[in-house]
Amino acid sequence: MTMALARNRRSHRTIDYWPGFVDALSTLLLAIMFLLTVFVLAQFFLSREISGKDDVLNRLTSQINELTQLLALEKSGKQDLEDALANLQASLAQSESDRTRLQQLLDSGAGAAGAANARVATLEGELDTEKQVSARAMSQIELLNQQIAALRSQIAAVEEALQASEAKDKNSQAKIADLGRRLNVALAQRVQELNRYRSDFFGRLREILSDRENIRIVGDRFVFQSEVLFPSGSSDLNPAGQEEMRKLAAALIDLAKEIPAEINWVLRVDGHTDNVPLSGTGRYRDNWELSSARATSVVKYLIANGVPANRLVAAGFGEFQPIAEGDDDAARATNRRIELKLTEK
Repeated sequence: MTMALARNRRSHRTIDYWPGFVDALSTLLLAIMFLLTVFVLAQFFLSREISGKDDVLNRLTSQINELTQLLALEKSGKQDLEDALANLQASLAQSESDRTRLQQLLDSGAGAAGAANARVATLEGELDTEKQVSARAMSQIELLNQQIAALRSQIAAVEEALQASEAKDKNSQAKIADLGRRLNVALAQRVQELNRYRSDFFGRLREILSDRENIRIVGDRFVFQSEVLFPSGSSDLNPAGQEEMRKLAAALIDLAKEIPAEINWVLRVDGHTDNVPLSGTGRYRDNWELSSARATSVVKYLIANGVPANRLVAAGFGEFQPIAEGDDDAARATNRRIELKLTEK
């Protein structure tokens, strides 16, 4: 008899290890999902920040291109004026040559002195006119040089602003990366703390409700079969369900005293039904309403037994989240359930 009792104890301990292993594995998967979500969010905000900086860089590049085109136009105008000045200087040299030649003719022929003098006066007048044109051209060239210098100053200012923007962008990226790392660490710590309290909560519920075969743990949720809590087709807790909910409320109140205030936790109560449609003539028109009413009934009963209302959430899923496939009675009975999940808002 003693050997039989020892075998029974070893068998009992083996059965107790399996839910703990499943609980630890589900907790690890949940932490990985949180980390992936945070990483995607950080990448999303980082891409938005970089996209904004790219827009600024594109606008600055466009302004530089416009200023470069204006500079090319101004250089072209300056070249035209320089060409005109060269032509005027050539004409001036030619006029000086003609004047010299006429002066020689005047010296050699006294008879042609009058005509030569007239020709000299005409050439001098033309020479003065060309000198005035040359002076205006020089003034325009000086103005163009000043405009070119101003354009170069503007280009230098734009390049300086572009460099400052690039440096600021690099600094922003470094800050975003540092913020993402700190956020990942903080979230990981919060997830670890919540998972520890969730394990404690499930452990207490297992101790309180261990004598019920139709109450079990599935993943990270504590599952009550609907038959334990409600009559068929009803959302009113039966006496046995009220007793189970009183135990649950006591466990929640004890746990709430231990969880730090900075962890914004809630107990989510999910109602599920099987896939048998309701007649529509009773109290509830469909399974949506029945599942929501059952979840709400559990939440209200927990509140009546001292659980803070801001720590409870009720949700109805109808028949659309089954955990057992098939249309046989066993599968439908498994899918008719109330699930409890300790999570963060």
